[in-house]
Amino acid sequence: MTHCVREIDRPGSKLHKKEAVEAVTILECPPMVVVGVIGYVETPSGLRSLTTVWAGHLSDDCKRRFYKNWYKSKRKAFTKYAKKCAERPQDVESELDRIKKYCQVVRIIAHTQVRKLKLRQKAAHVMEIQVNGGEDIGAKVDFAKELFEKEIDVDKVFSEGEIIDVCGVSRGRGYEGVVARWGVTRLPRKTHRGLRKVAFIGAWHPARVKWTVARAGQRGYFHRTEMNRRVLRIGYKGDTKSASTETDLTEKSITPMGGFPHYGEINENWLMLKGCVPGSKKRPLTLRKSIVAPTRRSFMEPLNIRFIDTSSKFGHGRFQTVEEKQKFLGTLAKSS
Repeated sequence: MTHCVREIDRPGSKLHKKEAVEAVTILECPPMVVVGVIGYVETPSGLRSLTTVWAGHLSDDCKRRFYKNWYKSKRKAFTKYAKKCAERPQDVESELDRIKKYCQVVRIIAHTQVRKLKLRQKAAHVMEIQVNGGEDIGAKVDFAKELFEKEIDVDKVFSEGEIIDVCGVSRGRGYEGVVARWGVTRLPRKTHRGLRKVAFIGAWHPARVKWTVARAGQRGYFHRTEMNRRVLRIGYKGDTKSASTETDLTEKSITPMGGFPHYGEINENWLMLKGCVPGSKKRPLTLRKSIVAPTRRSFMEPLNIRFIDTSSKFGHGRFQTVEEKQKFLGTLAKSS
């Protein structure tokens, strides 16, 4: 996380025409690759998958997801399918025609390029993304087929000023007691057999503990969705001025001095969201279009970003860039 300074444009508010400091989160977003399309049929008991069509070539990062031990495996996944795509493309077309004829829902299968993030992980994350829009199912299938083996950048899906939802897994805190987990009041000091407890957990009958009673157990590592997070800026790979603004002309990228703690440098496309997101560093997140229409007036006002902080996050950072630090401190004995 870092912070930025914005000029608030909110007539009637005390903040109108004033600058405000806001906490922001930086999300690194390498392009995703489309590798397949799947069709679903609507049934009385829900959606049922009809068939799946894969691309002719899948990267090793994607294939790793289908193995428990890639190192000891024969790595034969999708070899027969790739051969069929090359020798009998009419079979693939017939499966696409089945989707066009019978299905009501079409989703593409895409995977991340986690190797671009310079993390330890090599196996890609695979997910389905529903195709909305289009005149009919045939147009959806044709659109999905056109994307096979192509990269999708984050700016093709989201734009600056847009409101999105962020889905992720919160930080795990392990097995905790009722005081930390539910915030119940501690018992008096002289309580027998401990005081960080619930004194009364229910009547004799019904002879069971109700679900409303606070109990010890797992805290954190839950699936959570942060709703209505606003995209303040989209940055691009290789842009050395990605963190510059009209009022702050210093040429600087979004990576702070010394890198982000427990993460490192930002080398791919990135998003800057207002506020926080669930989970720890390096944990994957799912971004989606907002499903609850934003109604707050602050979501509609212009961004007006005046300044983005890139000082060191390892202490009380004073300087925005290395050049600024060298200019202020002069020639040091270590550098000379």
